[in-house]
Amino acid sequence: MSKAASVLRRHSLTALLLVLACVACSSINPYYDPVRLHHTAQGFKNNYQQGEMVSSLWRWQWERWRDGLPKPPRNGYAFPVEKPDTAWLQKNRSQTTATWIGHASVLVQINGVNLLTDPIFSERASPVQWTGPKRFVPPALALSEMPHIDVVLISHNHYDHLDLDSVLALNAQSGGAPLFLVPLGVKPWMQAQGIRNVRELDWWQSQSMAGLELSLVPVQHWSARSVTDRFETLWGGWIARTDAKNAKPFTLFFSGDTGYSKDFADIHRHFGDVDLALLPIGAYEPRWFMQRQHVNPSEAVQIHQDLHAKKSLGIHWGTFELTDESLDEPPRALAEAVSQAGLAPDAFVVVRHGGMLKF
Repeated sequence: MSKAASVLRRHSLTALLLVLACVACSSINPYYDPVRLHHTAQGFKNNYQQGEMVSSLWRWQWERWRDGLPKPPRNGYAFPVEKPDTAWLQKNRSQTTATWIGHASVLVQINGVNLLTDPIFSERASPVQWTGPKRFVPPALALSEMPHIDVVLISHNHYDHLDLDSVLALNAQSGGAPLFLVPLGVKPWMQAQGIRNVRELDWWQSQSMAGLELSLVPVQHWSARSVTDRFETLWGGWIARTDAKNAKPFTLFFSGDTGYSKDFADIHRHFGDVDLALLPIGAYEPRWFMQRQHVNPSEAVQIHQDLHAKKSLGIHWGTFELTDESLDEPPRALAEAVSQAGLAPDAFVVVRHGGMLKF
């Protein structure tokens, strides 16, 4: 097979999935509230984004084919996996930790509660497991090795953030299902899969449990899971913070997927400084196509500053090959952006898959 044919075949499913996600829909939004400016009669919209969110798909696919993108990691770089101390994680109920499982999946232990963000443990980020974007790095922890998960935070319904097999396995975990917190419109899909312990929230709404306040906040992105449901369900980031009675107050921010916008300054005005921000640093090229929906490392640094974050962890890189940059490029670009912003090198960091931050 020629190189051109091989590249074309490699990108064909990506093109197909994006086409399916980009078909406009005309259904009625059952959640519609005209007082809420991000609601529309058909679904939802961003606060600050202007123009088409996903456009010129075919131009992007042509350029990828023409240029043989994405390029393989530099020098055939292999991503090391750091095996977490599973016994310690199982027992920990006092120390605040964040362990990167891979992609946007992070195990956060805070106030004795085990939170898991956007779980994807499957081999492929795809509606089917026989084809689609394949993992380059296995999950740092298998689902069977995880401590009992109390809360699962879902940012939006794209396949690399809401994985069917993963949520079904978590729903069946020993000791009882976790609470699934999801944006508006995702709950009916969860219930159709037999998942009942679900609460859906609108932007700025909160759910309290075990001394934590968990709030859905606006970020700039979009949603789609089929050929007819683009923008029909909401998307968002999450704030998790301990209540005022806690002797060790802590505020976590998890972005999910996002483009850069004024939303992050709004979040800071609402919640104050953030102790730890989980921010995407990958899946950003080409900028002309990805900018509205995925930040690059320099924009992630700007979010870190907008949130007045004490520390940020770079996620959403090095796991699935979704866009045009090399899988190993984001950490290098992040280090440069951190330096250019005049931040301390440890203010915004990356870790190996399985790496843990302790507070």
